[in-house]
Amino acid sequence: MLILLFFAIGVLFVVYAGLIIYYKLSWQAIPDFSGSDVVSIPKTVVSIIIPARNEEENIKHCLLSINQQTYPKNWFEVLVVDDHSEDKTADSVRSHAAENVRLIDLKAFTGGVQLNSYKKKAIETGIEQSSGDLIITTDADCIMQPGWLKTIVSFYEEFQPVFIAAPVAFIVPPKRKGWGGKLLQLFQELDFMTLQGITGASVNEKVHSMCNGANLAYEKKVFYEVNGFKGIDVLASGDDMLLMHKIYARYPERVLYLKSKEAIVYTQAPQSLKEFFNQRVRWASKADKFEDRRIFLVLSVVYLFNAVLFI
Repeated sequence: MLILLFFAIGVLFVVYAGLIIYYKLSWQAIPDFSGSDVVSIPKTVVSIIIPARNEEENIKHCLLSINQQTYPKNWFEVLVVDDHSEDKTADSVRSHAAENVRLIDLKAFTGGVQLNSYKKKAIETGIEQSSGDLIITTDADCIMQPGWLKTIVSFYEEFQPVFIAAPVAFIVPPKRKGWGGKLLQLFQELDFMTLQGITGASVNEKVHSMCNGANLAYEKKVFYEVNGFKGIDVLASGDDMLLMHKIYARYPERVLYLKSKEAIVYTQAPQSLKEFFNQRVRWASKADKFEDRRIFLVLSVVYLFNAVLFI
């Protein structure tokens, strides 16, 4: 029995190593893009959609970072969709909103109807109320660098993609106390870094479609062209990868990954093992909805190996 276990671990290691080498080489082959190349005269009107539920503390920091963007403020708008918050999220938005920030109450658009995915409905409602040609979605607990928006728009105007997957990283937290906390933090950082590398490499090499909803951009007209979230609205999650796959199926050559330090969005890491586990359960809940089964196989190998490594 012990021999079989070691054999299985050995096979897993060989497969994992092969995948990581492939993805690393593919990641390194992606050219770095600089937002400093943006044209001096903007041509793209942008709508940033932020769904927010019980985010009164986080949303103010998010809006502050967006307000510091170097892209001209009269060329973009921010739509914060309050998704049935039970705290003072709406008040926080009003207190920290600039002139180009709009607050939308999702309750006014649901009419008390029970939904499978409130987040998808929040994004959909934001898009319906938007005036931009390029939609950018992010989360209320995210922080952006000043050149974030300019870099995305510059990339869009130069290469004309219909969908852009962009990088996400964890906000560096204070060092956790105890061996359990430190191991969890190390595991999260390794796991997330691996996923980001796989995301960029897979999109660039057209191997399969992966992305993170905290940092996405797509054309508004293409969102409606593929009927938005119709057909994938039965799941609470999937506003990112399932939508990406719908667009990829129609425009495989125009779904691109933006590799740029200036375009990184920073988000909060799960604060406990329970939160981390619940996050992975949410991700796994949409696995049977992926038409591209290669994603499931690759992520299974990565998660299994990372888990074995830290057991």
